[in-house]
Amino acid sequence: MKRLLQIPIGALAVAVTAAAVRAQAPEGPMTPQPGMELQKAPPGFKLQSLLVNTPVTVRNASGEMVHNLEASDFRILDNGVPQKITHFDLGGDPISLVVVVERSSRIATILPEIRKTGILISQTVMGPTGEAAVLGFDSRITRLQDFDDKTDTLENTLSTLQEGDDGSRLFDAMSKAVEMLKQRPESSATDLGKRRVMLVVSEAHDSGSEDKLGEVLRRAQLANVAIYAVGVSGAKADLKRDPNETYKKPPRVTPEGTYSTPPPPGTVQTPTTELQQQEAGAPAAGAMALAVWVIQHAKDKVTSRQLEIAAAATGGVHASAWKQQTLEKVIDEIGGELHAQYTITYAPAGMDGEGYHEISVQLDRKDLTVRARPGYYVSAPGT
Repeated sequence: MKRLLQIPIGALAVAVTAAAVRAQAPEGPMTPQPGMELQKAPPGFKLQSLLVNTPVTVRNASGEMVHNLEASDFRILDNGVPQKITHFDLGGDPISLVVVVERSSRIATILPEIRKTGILISQTVMGPTGEAAVLGFDSRITRLQDFDDKTDTLENTLSTLQEGDDGSRLFDAMSKAVEMLKQRPESSATDLGKRRVMLVVSEAHDSGSEDKLGEVLRRAQLANVAIYAVGVSGAKADLKRDPNETYKKPPRVTPEGTYSTPPPPGTVQTPTTELQQQEAGAPAAGAMALAVWVIQHAKDKVTSRQLEIAAAATGGVHASAWKQQTLEKVIDEIGGELHAQYTITYAPAGMDGEGYHEISVQLDRKDLTVRARPGYYVSAPGT
């Protein structure tokens, strides 16, 4: 079932492209400079020129997704200020998808399983009305496929994925995917475009990227990109590896005795919390709290739980895969959620503003739980 609600809004609330912003001076004495991104808010710039899109997943007490809600059932707050919904849909908007896939020699023994996922990704994630592009990465970022709406193109691209070197520029690949998705038309109050989705199939490990995770996620949030992550296991690759093969684990990014991961909000960094942050299943803080911290401290380095943080920051899902059927099951579940969740859009009103904006999606029904992106960050001019 598809429900579409479009509510007329004032001129200041209409989503504009970066080109339109450059062509029209905002209120106030300062005129945006050519090439300046929409998210870099100069004095006098109003948040109404942004359009915020958040995927919303609603589940009942049994964990089942709820599909019978209307726009009037939701209340949206931006930094505590109620907002007017300008676009509302249940699973119907087509998808612009970028698949970011690791092809490094670190996971060489898992690549055959990844090559088999093309048909599943094309059918359950991209869908019949979507389009997809593919980025492969090791120490290089390679555009393996430009945006194409043919399912067999995606299947062929992934089935011929070639093993690369032992590099892993995960964050740079994610950054490139955000830039690609920013160029695709998206759903708005006046145009039925496409939802912007990134699917990452990778280890949660980065080596050699120029971009920091927090910087990538700031841009992803402002571009309304939802990140879904399938974490493949380097440990599984090691178990499958030829015992006569020489393989070196990546070196520590900081000297022994120092901490490679920033502490979670309100905690003190100790060897125990460092270990907790590096060990899956023993988190020092919830993924959502860490995601907010990473966005607010964008230039700090994070060396564990990167994919989980990225998904939490953008309203997506992270899941780990071990066996081949689990990899397929995870992708199938991601596709099922994408095509059965609510998409809610609003043009922020009632505030100016640099800094972090918290998004709160509320329902009157206490028996339902809501998952949405936690917020977005608007940078100060020149930062």
